[in-house]
Amino acid sequence: MALPSTGGMAPPHIRKTGRVTKILTRLVGVAIDCRDAGPVARFYESLLGLELRDFSPPHWAQLWDRKGGIHLNIQGDTRYQPPTWPERSSEQAKMMHFEIEVEDVDAAVALAIEAGGTEAAWQPPERDRQRIRVMLDPAGHPLCLFLHGE
Repeated sequence: MALPSTGGMAPPHIRKTGRVTKILTRLVGVAIDCRDAGPVARFYESLLGLELRDFSPPHWAQLWDRKGGIHLNIQGDTRYQPPTWPERSSEQAKMMHFEIEVEDVDAAVALAIEAGGTEAAWQPPERDRQRIRVMLDPAGHPLCLFLHGE
C-alpha cells in the first residue's frame, strides 16, 4: 500500500511500522437527523433490510447491517428542519444523501412508499426516471434509487 504524499509523514489514520501498514480508522456508521426517530428508523429498516437494535423514539434508534456493514444512527431533535428538494437559496439545503443501487426502480419506489417515504415531486429532467428516482424519507431527506450503471 503506497502512502499518500505528506512530506514523508504518514497521514494520522495510517501507521507504517516496518513492512506493515495499519489503518487506524474505519467508518462504522452514519447519523441521520430528524424530528422523530421512529418513522425514519422504520423506513430505513424496511427499505434496506437493516436490524433495529436500539429503539427509543422520538429521540434515538440504531439500525445494524447483519452482514457487518455500516450502521445507521437515527437522532430525533425537535429543532430539526427538513431540507428542501430541489434545493433553493436561503432555505435548508441537504447536506448528504444516500445512493441506493436497486435491481428494479419501480419495485424499489413501491417499497420506499410502503415504508413511509414519498417520491420527490421534482425529478432531474435530464435523468431517465426508469433508471433513477429521487425519493424522500419520512424526515424529508432525499435519496436516490438507481439501476447499476447510473
